[in-house]
Order: sequence, then C-alpha cells, then structure tokens
Amino acid sequence: MDDSYGQFCTVARAAEALCERWTPLVVRELLCGSKRFNDLHRGVPRMSTSLLSQRLRHLEELGVVRRTTNGKIREYSLTEAGEDLRPIIMALGHWGAHWIGSRLRDDELDAGLLMWDVRRFVCLAEFPPRPVVIHFSFRDARPGECAWWLLVEHGVADLCRDDPGREPTLVVDATVRALTEVWSGERSPGDALQARELRVMGAPVDTQNLWRWLGTSAFATTRSNARQRIDGSDASAPAARRR
Repeated sequence: MDDSYGQFCTVARAAEALCERWTPLVVRELLCGSKRFNDLHRGVPRMSTSLLSQRLRHLEELGVVRRTTNGKIREYSLTEAGEDLRPIIMALGHWGAHWIGSRLRDDELDAGLLMWDVRRFVCLAEFPPRPVVIHFSFRDARPGECAWWLLVEHGVADLCRDDPGREPTLVVDATVRALTEVWSGERSPGDALQARELRVMGAPVDTQNLWRWLGTSAFATTRSNARQRIDGSDASAPAARRR
C-alpha cells in the first residue's frame, strides 16, 4: 500500500519521511547521545530489534543517520540533517509537557526506561568526588525491574540491574508512578514523600542532595511551570467553576 500523502508540500513529504511509528523516538535516542544498537534499544525497549534495524536503515537512506563500523563494533550517529531535527524533537517534547503532561496509563509506566533516562541526564558535576551508589527499589515494577543501582564514580554514571556489591550511599524506595512523576515535573519530591509513595534512606546530607544530583528530565521545567499556572488559575477561579 502506498503510504504517500501525494502532495508536493514539504510538510507532507517530511511527515512521510519521519513520522512513521517509532521513528521520532529513534531520532530522540540519537540526539540524547546513544550510538550503539543495544543502547538505542534500551531507550525504546518495547520496539522489536528487527523494526529498530529497519528504521535505522530508513534513516540512513534519508541521510539523517550515519553508520560507522570499527571491527565488530557498529555505531550510529546523526548527520547534519539529523542534528537539524534537534529543535523539532525538543519542541515536540516541550509541547507534550505543557499540554499533555504526565497523564500516564499504567501500561505506559516503565521502570527500565525511567532509570535509563535518569542515568543519562544525572547532573554529574553536582556529585561529590567520592563514589556514590544509589539503590532504587520499586514496589510495583514488572518482574526483573524492581531493583536498580546507579553508580557514579570518576565523573561517569553506570546503571546496573545486578547488585554491584558496593554499600549504597542512598536507598530510594518508590512506586514507579511516583518517581516518574517527580522526574517529569508533574509532582515535587516533597509531595511524593508526604504521600509515602517515595522514601529516601541514607545520611541526611546525602538525602538532601539527592534531587540536586539526579536533576530532572529535559522537559520537567516546562511541565512544572504549566502545572503551577493551572493550579494558580484553579485557585483563583470561583468555587462553582472549579467543581
């Protein structure tokens, strides 16, 4: 079946090229710095590996992605055309944060994807010079995804699914939804802590620094600002209209 819009309009032609299912997310992963196939797949874990290979070939044919091979190591990177998509993908994310928010269904919650996003956006410059091990324990994650360890040492963040055998600096016990909403700017850490959907255990100075170390998602500030505007508007609205 011909999937073409049959129009000369460049919006239509660009949409044909880039708006297939999963393609914008593959571009997102490349923009976030993933280069190897397995790392790309960690960012789109519900995408089949065969479909990921297909989408990468498609992006190569478009001149958006460049593939390089060094021995058995194959890496993917964005061309100049691919890098030009950065403001488009970011604008899409900010639009979603502003207007859609984190109205997440249960089947959209994913501890693995959340932890992968946390690992790549942690504020490395904020960590102390000593090694820091943060053990994340999810109460309601899918089997095999309940325990994660984030190890930050020598300016590098590693994410482990198996216990690295290091004494944890902090233990974060949470529901997947609570930590996802904090990460995405939908809720404050204090709100999740007060609701007992999240606990942080460790030395007081480290527990205070946790959120400065972790930071938030790239779109959290947009979501937080939008939520505050909505809350402020609701607070000033007449009671009859707020019902």
